[in-house]
Amino acid sequence: MPQLTPSMCITRRLLKVPGQKIRIKLKSYDHILIDKSTEKIIKTVKSTGAVVSGPIPLPTRRTVFTVLRSPHVDKKSREQFEIRAHKRIIDIHNSNNKTVDARTDK
Repeated sequence: MPQLTPSMCITRRLLKVPGQKIRIKLKSYDHILIDKSTEKIIKTVKSTGAVVSGPIPLPTRRTVFTVLRSPHVDKKSREQFEIRAHKRIIDIHNSNNKTVDARTDK
């Protein structure tokens, strides 16, 4: 029997994975809304029989804006505002036509 090399093992693992994968990327400024949306998507996809991995939280991007408080004087007096962009990834494995049509109907 021939000796198995690591590259042969990786190739065999890749060949065993049938089907397709759907990746859904969600982005929102409201973390509560994005969590509710991911729950709805996962519930719908699991009802069709597909396998779901996620939601995977990605790093939150924070953008800070600094503005002057006074329109005329007091240069040192400033105010800062920030916007946070929350992101999630959902992977759907072994999907079928029913899985794809389930979310578009609602």
